[in-house]
Amino acid sequence: MWRLGAEAVQASRLQGVVIQGGANLSILERLALPTPKVHAVGEFDGRWGVLMDRAPSSCFADQFVSTAESAPLEDMAQLHRRLHEKPGDGLPSLMARLSARIRRAEGLDAASRNRLLLELDSLPDGDRVCHGDFHPWNIHGSGQGFMIVDWLDACCGNPLADVCRTYVLLHHGMPGRAMGYVEAYASVTGSEVSGILAWLPAIAAARLTEGVANEMTSCCGWLAFSHDCRGFEPSAGVRFVRNHPG
Repeated sequence: MWRLGAEAVQASRLQGVVIQGGANLSILERLALPTPKVHAVGEFDGRWGVLMDRAPSSCFADQFVSTAESAPLEDMAQLHRRLHEKPGDGLPSLMARLSARIRRAEGLDAASRNRLLLELDSLPDGDRVCHGDFHPWNIHGSGQGFMIVDWLDACCGNPLADVCRTYVLLHHGMPGRAMGYVEAYASVTGSEVSGILAWLPAIAAARLTEGVANEMTSCCGWLAFSHDCRGFEPSAGVRFVRNHPG
């Protein structure tokens, strides 16, 4: 990402990635969600990129650092709910993405992979907008001026899966706030915490494909949390744990 006048360019060496990101933002813009407005998709200084509105400089994560109160969690949950109220028509399928990532996740034997895929199939699909990477560092501005950025992983699916993904991301970046966020979202939407955490094995398995070696221990623990994971073989140097999330 770099500045270009009053706007910004999100760039990638992969043309397909940029086109998908621009397409996602075009769909979301029509839904009146707080996203950057896309002005162009093309080559900028030899790299493919999306020219869009520049996000405000203030980051919502600063509020998490400055206070231990629950207000930031509740504000973030309300914003997340606002996304989930919108139909996800035209966005990629979340279930298909999770299935594909579980199929290529390293360290899973055939039995464990098949079990995870069966469990995924048993979870309820949805048709709502899901951000796919919703965390405080992707929220800028404040009050009515919030802007949510980084929509490359936007998809159509069950909002509870999207919240579970946020739990996994927060558990690494702000572990003391992860379960509090799940509880805040459940409170403002009337959802069940157990319904959110039911997605944890599938979300954790999919996370294994993202090259996050420093999160392997947590992911392995979540895979073992609800089920017998004797078939899971952690990478070398990773301690296999069996712990409760949160």
